[in-house]
Amino acid sequence: MLIFNMRRNLAVISFIKLLMSFLTLVVIGFLPVATASTGVCRTEQWPLWSVFVNSFVTLDGRVIYSIPPKADTTSEGQAYAMFFALIANDPANFDKIWGWSVHHLFADDLDNNLPGWLWGKADDGSWKVLDTNSASDADMWFVYVLLEAGRLWQRADYIRDAQKILSSIEKNELIALPDFGSMLLPGKVGFVLANSTWRLNPSYLPISVIRRLAQVRTDSPWNEIAANTAKLISSVSPKGYIADWVRFQAIDKKSPQFVQDEIDGPRGSYDAIRVYLWAGMTAVEDPLASQIMKSLPGMLNSTALNGAPPESVDVNTGVTSGVGPYGFSAALLPYLHSLGATQVFDQQLARYRKMLSASLIFQEGNQKPPVYYDYSLSLFALGWVENRFRFLKDGQAKFNWEQSCFYPPVQ
Repeated sequence: MLIFNMRRNLAVISFIKLLMSFLTLVVIGFLPVATASTGVCRTEQWPLWSVFVNSFVTLDGRVIYSIPPKADTTSEGQAYAMFFALIANDPANFDKIWGWSVHHLFADDLDNNLPGWLWGKADDGSWKVLDTNSASDADMWFVYVLLEAGRLWQRADYIRDAQKILSSIEKNELIALPDFGSMLLPGKVGFVLANSTWRLNPSYLPISVIRRLAQVRTDSPWNEIAANTAKLISSVSPKGYIADWVRFQAIDKKSPQFVQDEIDGPRGSYDAIRVYLWAGMTAVEDPLASQIMKSLPGMLNSTALNGAPPESVDVNTGVTSGVGPYGFSAALLPYLHSLGATQVFDQQLARYRKMLSASLIFQEGNQKPPVYYDYSLSLFALGWVENRFRFLKDGQAKFNWEQSCFYPPVQ
């Protein structure tokens, strides 16, 4: 049973704390409160994380992706939650979420399995992995958070686990595209198509995460994949917007090219919004950061013009439709900050606060959690905006609690 159903009083308390934080939220960062050298240290409470845990994380560490009765779980949701636990310096919840993931998504075999991307209730009423295919963005995020947790919390076992998953990624999800170079497939099955065609997802390729993997495996093509990600984005963004899905086609071996995806077409929407988020959070010292930002001016222009991000855009024509939810406004904050678009940044921060507050008030009265995806985008973006973390040039993350805490090694 979900924690928000089991612990209504805690959810109300967290909700009140969150609303109070909106009244005092500033763009500058905050410093940890206490210093401890025993491995247990107090850091500033993060209301967004508290509500996330109470709303989406079960007692045994499963992250609820969709509301009941479906209540399924994705590998992405588990990996994202572990990163949020890192931002919050919450090793207990990190370990709980990771333990659930190992047992249920990896089937307790990190040496041979990538995680199944979808877990939930089957037609026969049993709870299990519903789709054993992998999602490479989640796989990379698992590696990333385990490497960072191992480094910061002195957990050698996490680093060993990360190395095992990374080996499986390199074995099952990397591809050499003709006359283009190394690239990451979205999963181990289903993305190598007929007629020398490959299906790719630009939002699965955060440069900071890729750089961190390159730091660990200097003999693997991760830096090449980072450079090719920037090339991909610039190649498929004629109007300054990015699509959810694209295809690389090499039917004519003399002129392979990126083409429109036949399933999703030229739409940029719920997947693509993460490309702007990752771009905005990439370290400015990374030479690819400015290259990618120069390829994506469209979202700034349309958001400034309409006062809100579009829900969807045709990347070939630049024609937008719909109004994006508050998670879209949140996701764009690092992007807008990096572009120096102060007025639009302030406008979208205000829109985010207002819409999230209204959403939580409505949903609290109706015993419902926030919308998972919007809320997850919020934790990435607001964690960055509040200076709770930064990605460095080599992909490592710098958290604002690091200098106040010391963790003795765990072998």
